[in-house]
Amino acid sequence: MENYVPMHECHGHKISIIINRTHAILHSIAILFLIHYRLSFFFQHPPNITIPTLPWLLIFVSELLLYLAWLLAQSHRWRPVYRTVFPERLPADDKLPAIDIFICTADPNKEPSVEVMNTVISAMALDYPPEKLHVYVSDDAGSDATLR
Repeated sequence: MENYVPMHECHGHKISIIINRTHAILHSIAILFLIHYRLSFFFQHPPNITIPTLPWLLIFVSELLLYLAWLLAQSHRWRPVYRTVFPERLPADDKLPAIDIFICTADPNKEPSVEVMNTVISAMALDYPPEKLHVYVSDDAGSDATLR
């Protein structure tokens, strides 16, 4: 492995990282202010005022769920990665491994025969040595249309 040369390089753009992190932090601060506002509603109003609490609570819970979804979506933006691939570093055709592709079909109504054949043709058209590429179509024999 002393002659190992990577097939790709991974790098990040500093400006994109700074912009994305600044946006995420400012957005988080704004959402925390909103959460503070929603929580303060429950503690500031006297109990004798008849303000509908259930709609306010539902809005608060929905905002918490949306904030959680937004927070999870920020994971790929926190450190954006860009890759540069080097196809010229691929090994020679005789050193490539054999590949088996299995295409499974079940219902001809959900998977029309034309789409299955398009998948088979796409798999066979891969830029790979033909003697090392094997395409198999598996049918459950549930219909005469897919059997042929």
